[in-house]
Amino acid sequence: MDNQKLRVIILFGGQSGEHEVSLQSAKSVLQAIDRDRYDIQTIGISKKGQWYWGVNPENLSLESAVAVTLVHNPVDPRFISLDGTPLPNSGRFDVVFPVLHGPQGEDGTIQGLFEMANSAYVGSGVLGSALGMDKDRMKAVFKEAGLPIANYSTFLRSKWQNSPASCWEAIERKLGYPCFVKPANLGSSVGINKAHNRNELIEALNIASRYDRKMIVEEHINGREIEVSVLGNDYPRASLPGEILPAKEFYDYEAKYHDTGSRLVIPVKLEDSVIKALQEHAVTAFRAVEAAGLSRVDFFLTPDNKIIVNEINTMPGFTQISMYPKLWEASGLAYSALIDRLITLAMERYQEKFTLKE
Repeated sequence: MDNQKLRVIILFGGQSGEHEVSLQSAKSVLQAIDRDRYDIQTIGISKKGQWYWGVNPENLSLESAVAVTLVHNPVDPRFISLDGTPLPNSGRFDVVFPVLHGPQGEDGTIQGLFEMANSAYVGSGVLGSALGMDKDRMKAVFKEAGLPIANYSTFLRSKWQNSPASCWEAIERKLGYPCFVKPANLGSSVGINKAHNRNELIEALNIASRYDRKMIVEEHINGREIEVSVLGNDYPRASLPGEILPAKEFYDYEAKYHDTGSRLVIPVKLEDSVIKALQEHAVTAFRAVEAAGLSRVDFFLTPDNKIIVNEINTMPGFTQISMYPKLWEASGLAYSALIDRLITLAMERYQEKFTLKE
């Protein structure tokens, strides 16, 4: 290995409902990353949670893969094979790029794993990842930060199962129809449904409760779907905004990844004052959850240009045609340069630890 190269592990797959999305993101990263600057290794996580060294996201074949585990040694973090097979660089690495979406990937769990092992990794830390995943706690933090959010209600699955009438009655009183029902801890619009009446609301809550123990119900906002990418650590900056024109009634999983009728308008033409406000709100949301590295902030923009912050995604879809990198491309930062910047931000954040008093 060229000793000047930074040793990067691209980590992908995972146990969440966004496993396939992660494979798409990792494929794009591997195609674009500068191999003259980085020594690249890959680890794929199966849907059962097993970790395998050297697999390809285009063909996640585990038959001949080497099962590995992370050694939690803060002085010498590394991977070892479970069957004794030697690994490149003896399993040692400089930084992990976890191209993982959803629970156990961007919710703080795997970030805690790398923190315990004293390892550098791309993206937000434990707190930022956890807040960015839990839509209920996220909105509470946004509200505390003074950001404009839609009305919402939160219910535990146990409450829904034991007293369903009290749930739908509370929703009808506070939010009315139509409304959106979501699992509180999931991404890529998995398990999300729009309810126009009580029967649809009941079905939507039943579906959401299959994915999470907590469901969030949000009022319907008549507005355009606008997104802004944020990049940085202590001094984040926001990209130009883009707009989603979904092929379906709303931008669900099918519309995002399978329905070619959906369109992304990048960048979207808006008044300069609206663009500035969107960018300022995006940075405020990023700082409110203590995000790091990258995030995408999603908004609704009403016909009278009122801005509503919907959510933040701390590890957004990262294919070359995904909104996050496309917005940065429109803002003057190419995909491969964006990958470089994220790795640099990860190393800066990691090295900052050593300036702290023990």
